[in-house]
Amino acid sequence: MRRFFIIGLLATAFAAVSTTARGQATDPWVGTWKTNVAKSTYSPGPAPKTPATVTIASAPNGIKTTIDGADAQGKPTHTESVSTFDGKDTPVDGAPALNTTTALKRIDGRTFEAQGKVGGKPTVTTRVVVSADGKTMTATQNRAGHQGPSHQERYRSRKAVARIRRGT
Repeated sequence: MRRFFIIGLLATAFAAVSTTARGQATDPWVGTWKTNVAKSTYSPGPAPKTPATVTIASAPNGIKTTIDGADAQGKPTHTESVSTFDGKDTPVDGAPALNTTTALKRIDGRTFEAQGKVGGKPTVTTRVVVSADGKTMTATQNRAGHQGPSHQERYRSRKAVARIRRGT
């Protein structure tokens, strides 16, 4: 009887781990994305001079996000965060403001929402949606702050991954 209990427990644990791994592998936002500045809107402007590259990788129960780009003056920017979809604040390394955090919430299989905060106060809400074909990502961002409200829609295309062919 004890043997069947242990086998059943191991089978359940294996099923839970495989389901979690499979769910993370199928998240449509995982990949490298390039912002289409011409198609995106920035209100108020100006738009960045250099399109940002966003790389999203699977992490335990969430994602690791790396954003490389430039601000409106052309100064290079680089941020990184590792967040889970539990709504809890996690730090954003490289953010221009100290004490910047983000909290993620999964909406559905192609959508998540990120709540950005500075010093514990909400400053920006971003809703990220990946198209049904998985080729485009739209990030709709609403910001409140000392410079007044802003609204941005950033369109991104999935970057192709170079494949290496090996000779035989």
